[in-house]
Order: sequence, then C-alpha cells, then structure tokens
Amino acid sequence: MIKVERLSFSFPQKELYNNISFTLDEAQHCAFIGTSGSGKSTLIDILMDPERYLFDGKLEIDPDCTIGYVSQFSELDNTKETTVFEYIGEQFIKIQNEIQSICTEMETSSDIEPLLEKYQLALDAFDAMGGNDFESNIHKQLSLANLMKRRDLKVTDLSGGEFKLIQVIKEMFNRPDLMIMDEPDVFLDFENLNALKKLINSHKGMLLVVTHSRYLLNHCFNKIIHLENMEIQEFDGRYIEYNFSLLQTKIELQELAVAEHEEIERNENIINNLRAIATNNSEASRGRTLKARVKFHERLEARRIKAPFVDIKQPNISFGIDNEIEDTIVVNVNNYSVGFDELLLDNVNFEIKSTDKVAIIGSNGTGKTTLLREIFKNNHDSIEINADVKVAYLSQLQGEMLKDSNTILEEFIDAGFKTYDEIRLYLSNYGFEGEIVSQKIESLSGGEKNILQLAKVSASKANVLLLDEPTSHLDTYTQIALEKAIKEFKGAILMISHDFYSVVNGMDYVLIIDDKTIRKMSMPKFRRMIYASHFDRDYLETEQKKKSVEMKIELALKDTDFERAKGLIDELEELIKLL
Repeated sequence: MIKVERLSFSFPQKELYNNISFTLDEAQHCAFIGTSGSGKSTLIDILMDPERYLFDGKLEIDPDCTIGYVSQFSELDNTKETTVFEYIGEQFIKIQNEIQSICTEMETSSDIEPLLEKYQLALDAFDAMGGNDFESNIHKQLSLANLMKRRDLKVTDLSGGEFKLIQVIKEMFNRPDLMIMDEPDVFLDFENLNALKKLINSHKGMLLVVTHSRYLLNHCFNKIIHLENMEIQEFDGRYIEYNFSLLQTKIELQELAVAEHEEIERNENIINNLRAIATNNSEASRGRTLKARVKFHERLEARRIKAPFVDIKQPNISFGIDNEIEDTIVVNVNNYSVGFDELLLDNVNFEIKSTDKVAIIGSNGTGKTTLLREIFKNNHDSIEINADVKVAYLSQLQGEMLKDSNTILEEFIDAGFKTYDEIRLYLSNYGFEGEIVSQKIESLSGGEKNILQLAKVSASKANVLLLDEPTSHLDTYTQIALEKAIKEFKGAILMISHDFYSVVNGMDYVLIIDDKTIRKMSMPKFRRMIYASHFDRDYLETEQKKKSVEMKIELALKDTDFERAKGLIDELEELIKLL
C-alpha cells in the first residue's frame, strides 16, 4: 500500500536520508528502529503529509489508504468532559446521534422523502464502520487492555499510561488501513506495556511502530525497518531473527575485512619496494609497474568493506566520580508521605547505601517521580542526605534539566566547562559531533535530549545518581551502553524505570510501591514475579544463555577467531528457536 523509492531528504544542518527505499504491505506489523536523531519521526511526518516536504525520490501511497496516528506525546483536551467509552466511540456515537435526530425529525415532518434519503446515507455510513457491534467491540478492546473498569471514568481522570492505551484503542477502533505509532511505549509501566503488546498483536491491520522497547521488539512485529547512517535496511521476520542476521553478517564482513586489510598491507609493501627500485633505476617499465600497482591499491581502498548496519556507533557513557564514600547510608527516607487530590504514598521508609543500585517500581501515577524530585531538592523533613553526597538528577521532563533555547555548547558552558573545544571533545563520546553541537536543544529528538542529560549527569562526577526513566526515547544500543555504565559506576543509583531489561541487568534490588507504601524486594524474587505474569516458562534462562553466547561471539571476533565465532552462531541459532 505504501512504496518509497530512492528518497533523499535533508535539513540545512543535517542530511537524514540518502536514496532510501522500502515498502509497507497489508497485514504487516512493522517495527521502525534506528539510533536517536536518525530521522524516524521526520520520515513518519513525510508519510503522513508529503506535501509539506521537499524531498527527492518517489513516494507512492494507495489513494484509498487511510492513516491513523498515535503521537509519542499525549495530547488531551482538558475542557471536554468525556468518558472513556465516549472518547473511543466518538465517531460511532456522532452518527448514532445523527440517525436518532433524523428519526425524531421524521415524526413531525410533512416532507419525509429527503429525510429518508438522509437517514439511509447515515445508516450506510454506520454499517460501513461496523457500527452495529461497536459497543461490544469497544468492550473487547478495553478488556484486552485490562481497562474495562475505566469504561465510565472521565478521560481526564486517567493516568498518563492509561490515556496512551485509550488513544491506541481509539485509533485501532477507527480501522485505518495503516496505523502509525511513534514510541507509544514511552513511560508505560509494565502492566500497561503488556496491554499494549496484546493490542498490537491482536490488530488485524497494517502497523508501523517506532519503538526502542526491547520487550515489544522481542514479542511483536513480523517486519523490521532499520534506519541507520542515512540508509534503510528491510527485514521480513522477527526482531530477534534480525539481530541474529546482523551478527551473522558481522562475522562474514569482519572475516573479509581482515583478509582485505592483509591484502592492502601486502600491496603497500610491494609499492614501497617498487618506489625504492624506481629511485635507483630510471627504466620506463619500472615506472609503469609502480603506476599500475598504485592504481590497483586505490581500487582496493575504494572497495574496502562498509557495514553501516553491523557496526553501529554506541555512545561511550561513563559515570565518573569525584568523591567515593565508604559503605555508609547516603539517602535516608523516614515516614515520607505525599498526596495531591488523594494520598499517593504514606509511611514510606527506606535507606540507600553508598554503592546500592536500586530501582523504584510502581504503576503510572503512584508518586515515584514526586519522591525522586524531592530527594533531589532535599528540602523535605522526611528525607535526609549524607553531607558528603553530591547528587545528579536526570528528569523524565527533559525541559526541567535542559534549557530549550540554549545551544548544546551553551548548555555545557552553563554546566561548568571552560572552552568550546573541551565540550566538543567530551560530547564526541556521546555521538554529538560536527555542526549538531551548535543546534538549539529544542531541535533535538527525545532520544538525543536524554543522551544529553546522561552526558550532563556524567560530567557532574556525582556519587549519587537519581535517574527518572533514563531509557525513555533511547535506542536499544544506547540502552545497552547505559546498562554497562550503571554496572561500572562506583556510587549509588536510585532509578525509576519501567524497562524490565534495564532493571534486571543493572539493579541490586527493587523498591516496590504496594498499597501506597514501599517495600524492598530482592532481584531474584522480582524476576520470578515478572516472569510468572508475562513470560513463558524457562524464557529467562534461555535468554540469559543467548546473551552469554552473543558475548562469546563478540570476544571471538575481537580475537579474529572466525571459526569459533561460526561454531557459536550455530549454538545461538538453536537458542533463538526456543525463544
């Protein structure tokens, strides 16, 4: 239904696409992935409104194709007093009311013919939308998302995560030919994320979903579109199979690259010898031989293997520390309570030691962010911070810690850097190079803003890090780099996260919000709790084995032991079949 051929587009400061091509066909559930700032949201805008953009290439969209859209940013009209049911069924209720109004008018009208025609048109439109079953269909979708209990609630009374799911249900319910969702999973707690997974997997139409959620990527989608380095790669199959394909390609290309490098080195030695001979021997044949060999060398260099989809640049995140503290309590929360219209948290007690890595886990809207912000501000009677502590904070509200009107360079001058050259060198570790450092922060993608926040947190050299949804908007490669940085950090971390992978891969234990208070839970118990509810038996063990084999392959490649890498690939393939 949608075909893109050799499309190129750039902004004045940045080239986004170079001759990219892909197709979207009926019934495909497609994940759209790529590193932060690569232009995924812009490409979606082009698909939805091509007239706004001056691009080269060809974009063909079936003229009858209808497109539904769910933004990564929740937008709610607070002036409307609408229930969940009325919000989802808005189009159906509107036509239903119109039919009722025509019927009422027919009861008293003397000229009934035009009203009958109007009545029939409205009935046909209602039938075409599947209106006869719309109420039971809404109930099915709400039940699937575990939101049936919210049916008659005002939309304005929903949590942010619940409203996101209601947006998805509404768009799916309108049955567009193509439904586009831009990071619908951002900030969803695990229950709501699981509900989103069910909605995606039950949808019968065509889907294009921008997501960095490893949970969704591993459990949804039958096609992958990967945008990287201005190019696109298509893969028909699951994400887990796509990653396996990338690893296979990486082994093949690295083996070829090593052989090529050896050939180039041999050729360089021959050229150097010919030059030495030509210096002492002026025969024309010697010069011709040297010239031919140099041309051959140029051809070898020109064909040198490029692999944009297997050598993806990860930021080098590293949380340094100025003042390591001995094993002592750095944050103490004693009898903390908070509430707005209603009590959110009551009688909360916990302490964080100087090297603890802890995740706060709880549903959307249970007071986690308020608690973390008050620890950062350190002006609450129930919160005590050790005098030797230096705290750094990453906010899920990016404008809280970044000034949109600043350029990236100005932001880091404000953060204490002395020169622009020092900033440029530092930010190159985080993928910000060239002209982008002179851009305003407001022009960056959500993922780029979060990487920038991580860079500021790292530069602070703090010994206690407060991280509120640090993986939101981050691509999977940056998420993995962040997990590594968290493991290597010598201080304490208190993190709010709904990303199951980041929690189990980096935290020592979790603080679970339960019945308006907080209790400590060990990591093995937390794993068992999540897996019992959402994963098949033995999934965790198999996934851990898969990760172990992948690491062994990476080590084999580092040692250029390609035979061992190929042997491990067979082992990895068997594990992937189990997943």
